[in-house]
Amino acid sequence: MLKLHPTYYQSQRQEMRQFLPTNYSKVLEIGCGEGNFRNNLEKQHEYWGVEQNQDAATKASVLLDKVSVGNYEDISNQLPKQYFDLIVCNDVLEHMENHIEFLLDLKSKLSPGGSLILSIPNVRYLSNINELLFSKDWRYRDAGVLDLTHLRFFTKKSLLRVMRQTGWKVDIIKGVNRYGSGGGGSRLVFSYIMQLIYGFDSAYLQYAVRASDESQQ
Repeated sequence: MLKLHPTYYQSQRQEMRQFLPTNYSKVLEIGCGEGNFRNNLEKQHEYWGVEQNQDAATKASVLLDKVSVGNYEDISNQLPKQYFDLIVCNDVLEHMENHIEFLLDLKSKLSPGGSLILSIPNVRYLSNINELLFSKDWRYRDAGVLDLTHLRFFTKKSLLRVMRQTGWKVDIIKGVNRYGSGGGGSRLVFSYIMQLIYGFDSAYLQYAVRASDESQQ
């Protein structure tokens, strides 16, 4: 069985703080890793996690209030319905065998007025397009857009489509982790030129959304 790169379990994902809703009190994170995302939350809350990696789950159990070990599909019926006012899924959707059923099932766990925040790797990321078009390659790696464990791939457009198909209302969608943001001037110029060619959505390693259940609007 393929295992995720260690950074999946350890990351705090501070860039996702901007998507947090104003109010939350009961939080569920799918793929919580070692539980470090909780450090982004400032309001008092109860925090549950789901994690399939036993070692990561053991570490998360020190930081979180309750951790369930296993695949979401296997432990979904152990989670209370209409209980959580915030559900977090950072780079999870691309690992799901049935992402449609997963998104539909999440709505049953969300309390009225609650929010879902999630991120996905952007397959139209500039460096990925360059490798495909110029190197004529599609090479899987231990981490990143072409992670070995990814079962499917998304763009901004396809993410919006699947959210609509499953009855989620997208309140915010933005790119995160912009190409060249940590580099020098020449890198930024190259990035801008490539974005003019490929489209400005290619600038971002990931896209993230905050969404709500459309049936509750």
